[in-house]
This record gives sequence, C-alpha cells and structure tokens, in this order.
Amino acid sequence: MIPFNKASITDLEVKYVTDALLNGKSSGDGRYTMKVYEEFKNRFGIERMLLTTSGTTALEMASILADIKPGDDVIVPSFTFSSTANSFMLRGANPIFCDIRRDTMNIDETLVESLITPKTKAIYTVDYAGIPCDMDPINEIAKKHGLIVIEDAAQAVGSKYKGRYAGTLSEFGCYSFHETKNYVMGEGGGIVINDPSYMDRAEIIREKGTNRRQVLNGLVDKYTWHDIGSSFLPSDVLAAIMYGQMQRYDEIMEKRMFVWNSYAEELKDLEKEGKLVLPVLPDYVEHNAHMFNIILPTAKIRSDLVYKLKEKDVYAYICYVPLHSSPVGIKLGYKPETCPVTEDYGERVLRLPLYADMTKDDVAKVIELIHEYL
Repeated sequence: MIPFNKASITDLEVKYVTDALLNGKSSGDGRYTMKVYEEFKNRFGIERMLLTTSGTTALEMASILADIKPGDDVIVPSFTFSSTANSFMLRGANPIFCDIRRDTMNIDETLVESLITPKTKAIYTVDYAGIPCDMDPINEIAKKHGLIVIEDAAQAVGSKYKGRYAGTLSEFGCYSFHETKNYVMGEGGGIVINDPSYMDRAEIIREKGTNRRQVLNGLVDKYTWHDIGSSFLPSDVLAAIMYGQMQRYDEIMEKRMFVWNSYAEELKDLEKEGKLVLPVLPDYVEHNAHMFNIILPTAKIRSDLVYKLKEKDVYAYICYVPLHSSPVGIKLGYKPETCPVTEDYGERVLRLPLYADMTKDDVAKVIELIHEYL
C-alpha cells in the first residue's frame, strides 16, 4: 500500500523521547522544547517562538493576541482547513471569504482591499501547499487600513518568500507539526511572534493566563492570573520528537524534494496534452515540497482517478471542501458563486501521496497509474 502520508520516524526520535521520559519531564517547556527553539533560531533566524499543542491552537493564540472581538470582520481565503476560520470565529468574529489565485491557489491579494469594511480587524493568509502568499502587497494593504496580518504557515516550514522564511512574514506566523506535515511531533504546532511587543502576553496566554513562565525564568517569585488563556503548551515528550525531526531537517527535505521533482518531471507530458495542470511556483518562492497537487479537467475525472488509484492500493486525497460552500458557510449566507475559482478548483484538485520515506518504486507506481488512467 502507498498511503497518502506517513511520518518519517527513526531511532533518533525514539532515543530522544525515551530520554525525555526517563531523564527529563513529561510536561511542557522542558529541555527538548528549548532545543527546538534553538534549532529554529539557528536555521531560520527565529528569535521568538512558542510551541503549542497544534497548529490550530497556534492560530487561536494569534487571534487572542490580535485582540479579535465579537462583531469584527476577518478576511480569510475559503480554500483552507476549518482551523483557520475557527480560530477567530471562537472570538466571535465573522469570516469574510476571499477567492484564490489560479496559479498558486493562495489568497488573491488583488481582491483583499475590496473586502475591507469598517469592521475589518485582520487578514489571515494561508501558505497553501507550502508556497507562501504574495505577502508584500497584503502587508501594505493591512498597514494602510490599520489591520493585523496572521500568516497561517502550517504547511510551509522551511519555505521562503523573497528570501524570507514563511512564518516570519507578518505580525504572527503559525506552524503545524501534525503527523501529516513535513516535520512532526504527532500533534503540535508553534506560533512565531515577529513583533516583540506581543511576546510577554503570548507567554501568559499560553500558560492559562498566568505569568508562570516568569517564575520559571526567575523573574518573579510567584505567579498569578493576569489574562485570559488556556493550556496551549505541549508535552516535552512531543518536543523531543520534534527535536529529532529538526536534526534530520536536511535529510527529510531532500527526500521530499525528490518525490516532488519526480512528479513534476514525469507528469509534465500530461500537462502538455491538457490532461492535468501541475503546481505553479512563482519566481519569488522557494518551496518545501510539502504537497504535490494536480488539477484534473472535471470533477468526474478526479473521482474516477481516486477510485482507480485506490483499487491499486494508492491513496490520494481531494484536499479541502471550500469553507464558503460548506454547511457552515451556507449557514453564514455564502453561496458557491461567492468564490468561483475556489469552487472550481475545490472540485478538481487532487493531492498525490508524498512523504519522505516513499521509495523510487512507490513514486514510479503512482506516476504509471496516473498515466495509465489519463
């Protein structure tokens, strides 16, 4: 069987997990959490990052830090996972869905300004497939209108936009380290605080609204309740997995890039024949080989291809159901025609199996089966 995804775990991660359990502490903010921070600082230049229990809770923390309140409007692409919208809807805000570009499938920055209202508080961008959005114009729009930008970089660890790393491109960047991502800790995530003025509050929110971290750092002798918050910090045992992953960063990246490049090279003849559309990489992006998706001519062809692959024990994934036309989106008053590009691509996009430990034979089998059907 060739699954859609499989985490790459070796004896190194097992070694660190065992050490964390036997010689460290199983609760949060232990030695391995600090080691992960050092890895992100040394590799990406990230000075202020906090591990979270998931990419979802990283987004929820960002929504609290952005002071999003009931009645606020938040601009967000419809083509994303529900976590992006849930994070600010939990604060009582309203999603204003934006359509996507036909090339990168990221938020269409040319449409953003037209969606701004007097109630607009923030813009959430999503680095779909590990390809960063065109952030400069979005940040300029936000500055002009006094808005906050939150970068949902869940899929984009290691990707670059004009030489800058994804997750560092606005006030807040949010990563996911779920087992389906490039670098994993089972369930986990991280929030990057790019504006240092938010850091003290971020630490308090992450610790149930208390200043416990100040006590641990020896800055105060007792801690107490200062703000709203929740238990957003993950176990140090999970951080130990992540530390092992980051030590294997180049190995994992190289293996994933081999799969991505193999698909791109061996399927381009089908694109020339008009049988599918391959991913588009803007010249300002360096991607991380998180995802390889193809756009099929019709929804039926996609469904049939998924079925044919599954018959051969190859599992592909249809990606997102657009949020604007989901049951929640319909309840909010949206219609399929609200975001026509999103609606169109949502019916025709197919995500191929891609994980670090795919063998050459695995990749060749997927390519052969796609050729055979199309």
